[in-house]
Amino acid sequence: MRQQAVYLQTVTGEVRLIHDGGLHARPSVMFTRLAKSFSAIVQIADNDHGPWIDAKSIVKVMGLKVPFGTMLFIRAQGLDAGVAVQKLSQLVTNDFEESQILTGTGAGVENDRRS
Repeated sequence: MRQQAVYLQTVTGEVRLIHDGGLHARPSVMFTRLAKSFSAIVQIADNDHGPWIDAKSIVKVMGLKVPFGTMLFIRAQGLDAGVAVQKLSQLVTNDFEESQILTGTGAGVENDRRS
């Protein structure tokens, strides 16, 4: 039996946090809920050099205390990494309006880098 290597795509993006209250409780819950819907490993940081935290952990996301106007860095690794970064970026860009994410409208990834 021959084994095949699985290529896990890593996608990164960045988006400015425009929510007046920053990444407080309600937006953090929405962000982590969406992140958990992907099989990819999803991480965020408020600096492109990290530290990177697990975006599926509400405690860690709220603990980051990201204020209004901060550039939020998102990276994901896995088969659905591209969609994860795109949808999470849209959520932030659309000021956490879930209805726009579900219908596929919105700005998308501000700066998408693939590695």
